[in-house]
Amino acid sequence: MGSVRWAFPCAAWRPCREEWLLAARLVQPEEKDRIGQFAFARDARAALAGRLLIRKLIAEKLCIPWNEIHLQRTSKGKPFLANNVLSIHSNYNFNVSHQGDYAVLAAEPELQVGIDIMKTNLPGSSSIPNFFRIMKRQFTETEWVVIKSMSNEWLQLDMFHRHWALKESFLKAVGVGIGFNLQRIEFNVSPLQLEIGKVYKDTKMLLDGDKEEEWIFEESRLDDHHHVAVALGKQEGFGQKHSDVCSMEPNQPQFTLLTFEDLVASGIPVAPEDSAYWDNFCSKPESPVKQN
Repeated sequence: MGSVRWAFPCAAWRPCREEWLLAARLVQPEEKDRIGQFAFARDARAALAGRLLIRKLIAEKLCIPWNEIHLQRTSKGKPFLANNVLSIHSNYNFNVSHQGDYAVLAAEPELQVGIDIMKTNLPGSSSIPNFFRIMKRQFTETEWVVIKSMSNEWLQLDMFHRHWALKESFLKAVGVGIGFNLQRIEFNVSPLQLEIGKVYKDTKMLLDGDKEEEWIFEESRLDDHHHVAVALGKQEGFGQKHSDVCSMEPNQPQFTLLTFEDLVASGIPVAPEDSAYWDNFCSKPESPVKQN
């Protein structure tokens, strides 16, 4: 069964009517309705792609027919599989993230997993130094020293988003919601520069000042603008030692880029076609109007 790392370029996906209505039929009605409420087409595409990634994973890796998959959300909003599964799959863990131009998924048969993707973008109407002042409490002094050691403002912003993805990946893996003090976790990133298409596992985390040996962090760049962080830890109550976490590291955790055809290849519709859903999608502006 093994590790899974998938990415779907949702920003570049411009669905035709048939694709959008098919995709809508392949998710649970409550999720379809939730996605239909997004104000912007960009966000609706990303959210729908995220659900399709999860259903594809479960259908193909756990061999549960697509139309029998039942997903629910924790109180913190994290999706989980509500079906009864064989004991050999009981520790299967997955997580999705969508931001910028991609929706991404990571899955592990025996490890806790959290994933986050961040696109390096200029911050709205604020200057980069002012943006950093606003965000000052989100990072430790040591992390800010590293961020601001980069040679220009764009590279500093890029390093900021790299740190943010790392923190979010850990919080998502442990299922902690808003309100967690981000200064409790500190990352010592290594190496300082990441090449596109490579996977790095050298970054270390401190929790409340102590080095956290039981967590591994995979870092990747999908392109010049997108950082992906995957947090991997032992399952609670799973009885593993640190050496086991290391021995279970994925062998080939590079991301596979999927097409829409890949996303829906195993799909079995769970709902009838709703032609009004296409009209709803077409009425949405693509994204918020950017401020100068």
